[in-house]
Amino acid sequence: MCANYEPIAKSRAHLLNLFEPTFDYKADVYPGFDCPLIFSKEGHLEWRQVKFGMIPPWKHDIKFSKYTYNARTETVDKKPSFLHAWARSQFALIPVEVIYEPRYVNDKAERWGIYRNDGLPFTVAAIYDSTVIDGQHIRSMSMLTINADNHPFMNQFHKPEDEKRSIIVIPEEFREEWLNCKKEDAAKFFFEMPLDQFTANHFPKPRKSDN
Repeated sequence: MCANYEPIAKSRAHLLNLFEPTFDYKADVYPGFDCPLIFSKEGHLEWRQVKFGMIPPWKHDIKFSKYTYNARTETVDKKPSFLHAWARSQFALIPVEVIYEPRYVNDKAERWGIYRNDGLPFTVAAIYDSTVIDGQHIRSMSMLTINADNHPFMNQFHKPEDEKRSIIVIPEEFREEWLNCKKEDAAKFFFEMPLDQFTANHFPKPRKSDN
């Protein structure tokens, strides 16, 4: 499960063949934060500003995003928070530089970053929805996750006794197909993390300034 990641830097949007986003966002994203999301419109990829963590149409509280930032593929079609988005095949891509996960070393959690060996940004499968909060139209998204108990790379993260989960990386050649697919065909895009393309390192969380 991923609750923290570094989104693509605006200056690196060209690496995904996109113009720079016109809105601002933080370099370190947590649930409830604004972040960039990629949609497909009439066969073209484009940006949208969204909240990290699903806020379904029937919910009108941004704090709800703290509970819905990940959606399990095994239950996404049954959970009330995700039913509306899934039923309408509202699929999107999260442009990412680094995904952060806890790795336990000597029974203590360390913040580890997962990123591509070649340093390029990558895209993660997501679903999105929208609601109205205080008269404002709010879009939001959740990362889709799959089981990773037997994955030799992703199973090293989170508590030893917990189920292992993994994000779903959508390769460049499948981005358009994913963005435009129907829910009945979504499972064919639930790819395991490619072992030959990703690595991980210890990324201690930056300490807050005393100022």
